Amino acid sequence: MSKQTFDQVGLNPALLETLDSLNYTHMTPIQALSLPAILNQRDVIGQGKTGSGKTAAFGLGVLSNLNVKRFRVQALV
Repeated sequence: MSKQTFDQVGLNPALLETLDSLNYTHMTPIQALSLPAILNQRDVIGQGKTGSGKTAAFGLGVLSNLNVKRFRVQALV
C-alpha cells in the first residue's frame, strides 16, 4: 500500500509549503483516514497510539479551515 501525501487532500498551499520545509510529505494512517473528513468540516473521533499523528491531523484541519478575515470563534478545542 502506498502512503498518501499531504498534497493529495487539498490542504492550504501555505500549510503544504510549511510541511514540505519540515520534510513532512506522507501522512500516517490515522491522518490519511481522518484529514479528508476534517477538511470537509465533519466531526471525527479517532483513536491511536502516541506519536501516530492525531494532533497533526486535528491541527492541520483546524488551520486549513480558519478564515483570517473573520474575527470570531472558528474552532473550539
